[in-house]
Amino acid sequence: MKTIIKHRNFSKPILLLVVALTLQGCFVAQEYARPELNAETEALYRTDNLPTDSVSIADVSWKTLFTDTYLQQYVEEGLQNNMDVRIALQQIVAAEAYAKQGKAGYLPTLDVGANYTRQEFSENSQFGSIFSGGTDTYDITANLSWEADLWGKIRSGKRATQAAYLQSVAGHQLVKTQLISSIANTYYNLLALDAQLEVTKQTIATRESGVETIKALKDAGQVTQVAVDQNIAQYNNAKALQVDIETAIFKTENTLSILLGKGPRNFERSSLDLQKIEEDITLGVPAALLSNRPDVMAAEYGLMESFELTNVANSNLYPSLTLTASGGLQSLELDKLLNLNSLFATVVGGLTQPLLNQRKLKTQKEVAIAQQEQALLQFKKTLLVAGNEVSNALFSYESEIKKFEFRKSEVEALRQAESNSEILLKNGYANYLDLLTARQSALSAELNVINSKLNQLVSIVDLYEALGGGWR
Repeated sequence: MKTIIKHRNFSKPILLLVVALTLQGCFVAQEYARPELNAETEALYRTDNLPTDSVSIADVSWKTLFTDTYLQQYVEEGLQNNMDVRIALQQIVAAEAYAKQGKAGYLPTLDVGANYTRQEFSENSQFGSIFSGGTDTYDITANLSWEADLWGKIRSGKRATQAAYLQSVAGHQLVKTQLISSIANTYYNLLALDAQLEVTKQTIATRESGVETIKALKDAGQVTQVAVDQNIAQYNNAKALQVDIETAIFKTENTLSILLGKGPRNFERSSLDLQKIEEDITLGVPAALLSNRPDVMAAEYGLMESFELTNVANSNLYPSLTLTASGGLQSLELDKLLNLNSLFATVVGGLTQPLLNQRKLKTQKEVAIAQQEQALLQFKKTLLVAGNEVSNALFSYESEIKKFEFRKSEVEALRQAESNSEILLKNGYANYLDLLTARQSALSAELNVINSKLNQLVSIVDLYEALGGGWR
């Protein structure tokens, strides 16, 4: 059999192709525009000193913000080894693959296959009377299909995959920001526990000496056995507190190990007194959160993706123009398969308008619109939550600064009261309960000073994270 390819058979498909290329400018897909957010960003930080400068502490690198060399080392290790960061990287790889697929949407599909067909005919059939037994058919066929992007469906699909990719990148940045904050806060907690342990050990030594003193006063008849028992109880209370703090240190080191992607171990570290944040605490304008906060950026990319998918769902309601072609070699005899007379080709151009499809396309559009509205609300909510976190962190920092001065004055007064009570007790001008109360209050006050110092550092880290710092 000879297949003849006539040029005039391709005139209509070629005409359809020209029409398709001409109509590609007739898009129904809309362009994304960021929604108005004036109501959401107005007074977002809830402070009387509204920032007017766009510069924010979030623009500062974590290497500059954290001056402790041990902390810098642990943050670096965490960014390299943390499991959540590595998982987020793989999510980026997957999203990038989809983005590449979206870019290829304009290209045609092409597949090539080689086939062998054996067909047995019925002797009573039309072909059975001509061919005795059956026929063997050999072919090598290439199939090509291309859809014209008349209404912007392919373009919107491409942009949707790009938005999804950027969302995964922002998700990775969010994990980095959260990780840096967690490592810094955990490290500062370790330093605070070290300071509390040191104060507790000093208290234990003082109370051990106090037990000996109170026993001597009992022997002198100045106090009773009750005073001795109370002092021994207070001494053991401090010993128990030491065990609690050491347990907390052990568990906190294990927490830091997980953040760094390592097995449990002891960590070298500095001291709480040496920790200083020398950068100015600047907030930047609220609108800066749109470009600084990874979760806000991810939420907007999610909105973009939903917007483009709505375009796709809307485009599906319009006619689609598809060009298909197939060609290759076909022969009843294998040795003649590569002969020029075995060539064949088919070109088909079709314009399809969906009519009845069990309401599937209309449902897809309605669902896409609803999901786009959800994404918009989620975007606005994320921005409001971001502002709330900035407000809380800023207020906490300012409060801890004030509280720290009061705590230091409290410690000085209580330590003086403890010293005076001990002198008065030895001279018979005070009772042992005054001394016990002064000692316990002084210990609590010293621990509170350490906590206040810790809270200052934590609030700065929280503010840094809330403003979107750390991922750059």
